[in-house]
Parts: sequence; structure tokens; C-alpha cells
Amino acid sequence: MAVNVDIVYKTVLLILNKEQRGNLSPDEFNKVATQVQLEVFESYFDTLNQQLRRPDNDTEYADRIKNVDQDISIFKEYGTATYVAPDKCFTLPTTSGASVATQSFTGNGTSISFPFTSITSSQLASSVISVTINGVVTTAFTISGANIIFNTVPANLAAIVVTATPEDFYRLGTVIYKDSIEAQLVQRNELLYINTTPLVAPTTTYPIYLYENHKLYVYPQTITSDVTVSYLRKPLDVIWNFTIPSGQNYYQYNPTNSVDFELSKTEQTNIILKILLYSGVVIRDPQIINVAAQQVQQEVQRSTL
Repeated sequence: MAVNVDIVYKTVLLILNKEQRGNLSPDEFNKVATQVQLEVFESYFDTLNQQLRRPDNDTEYADRIKNVDQDISIFKEYGTATYVAPDKCFTLPTTSGASVATQSFTGNGTSISFPFTSITSSQLASSVISVTINGVVTTAFTISGANIIFNTVPANLAAIVVTATPEDFYRLGTVIYKDSIEAQLVQRNELLYINTTPLVAPTTTYPIYLYENHKLYVYPQTITSDVTVSYLRKPLDVIWNFTIPSGQNYYQYNPTNSVDFELSKTEQTNIILKILLYSGVVIRDPQIINVAAQQVQQEVQRSTL
């Protein structure tokens, strides 16, 4: 289960307000929360590396290697690499389909520009955008700020659907040929030797690949299809979405288009402490920074003992 973004935000505000330390706006919270989630996510790999150096245990719930891998497993994906003939390489999957955002418009026969209300600016900036008009895909548009602008006026009553799919590739895992053969990673200097030595030259039974600039160069170069990869996707940006009630001056939580933390619920305390640490930076309160930093350090020490 994910960590509820509304609970975290209200807890952070409660602590800040109780200590009369100031406030944290939704926009500030969203940026800080996204950064904290990435930090916690990245820490899993260092923790897993440390635990692999230590004797393992076979307990059901206290096996740290299994528990860390379980935390990472939320972000594991599997996709198809696309062959690019001119460059003789494969491009990696960029989207996993996680948390796709959509918005529909209706053409009025006069406007070419339509404002986004349910797809946020951050989603637009970090996503692959797909647009259909009456079910037909079109690329005759541009995104400017929080608006989509078409090259020509859509017909009256035209059904326009905009889909934003997060571009979330994060870390490459295994490269697989024909769903059964694992390709081996080599470096550029090794490739020179391998290709000139018949005994170890790559074949379709024992393929190899270079990984450079987010592209796969698979050998032998007769391989132009049937390449898939396992990979980790990046956690989705955290969003505490809100509305302002009519005639009021406060933010009201709106679950529509809000995005929870994707981390395990066991991370809730750690998340709140880290957000408080950053909150001290935002509102320029060194005391909050010091107290939160001490608590975070204690949590880190407990997790590595």
C-alpha cells in the first residue's frame, strides 16, 4: 500500500503549526515531497548492497534482503526495445503506463487553443503526450504552458482526448532476446576484441550488447527485433492537489489528480521527518533542520544495524 499524500501533508502542517514555525504551501510541499521520495527510493540500492555483504537469515518477516527487494519491486517493469534501423540500435522503453493522465475537450469550430485543467504542468513536462481527434491520432499540435494549441481549428463537436503518460525509465536491468536468452553487457574496448576473435564472437545464441546514451547496440547486428528489457521506473511525482472553496482563503484537498507516495507504508515516518528537514530550509528555520536531521540519522542507523 502507498503512503497517503494527504495524511503526510496534514501531519507536516500540524507539526509546523504546533511549533509556530510557519507554513508550507502545496506547491512547496509537492516539490519537497517528490525530492524526498526519490532520495528514499535511491537509498534502497545502497541498503541492498550493504545487506548482500552480510550473513542472510531465513526468517519470514525479518529477512532484510527480501524486504528491500520487496520495496523495490513496486517499480519493476518489463518492456520491448524498439529497433532504429539508421542507427543500428535499440531504444529503451520510456513509459510504463503508470498513472496515465487524460483530459477530454470538445471542439467548438472556432478555437485552436484549449486550457488544461486536470493535467498539471509538471505532468505535461515529464510525459509523452498523445492526442486523438474523433479517435484518430494527430501530431498537429503544440503544448504551450498550460494550453494545447492545434495547427488548425478542430471541427465543431470534435471529440479531443489528450493522454499524458509519464516518461519514467530509471535504471536498466536485464536485456533479453526472444524471451529466453540473456544478452551479456560488454564495454567498447571488449567489443573490439570479441568481434575479432571467432571463438568468442557473438551469435544469436550468445548475444552481447553495448549500453551507451540510453541506447542498446546488440550484436550480432542481424538481431533487429525480439529484444525486451527489465527495468526500474522512476517513482511518480508526488502531488497534493487542491481546490479553494468559493469565498474562502484556504486549500481543500482534492483527491482528483492527487498522487500518493508510491513507497511502502513503513516509510511514512521517514518521509515525514525528511520533509520536515527540507521544510526548515524552505522557511529558514535552522532549529527544525537540526532536530529533523538528528531524527533522520537515527532512522538510518536503525535500518543499517
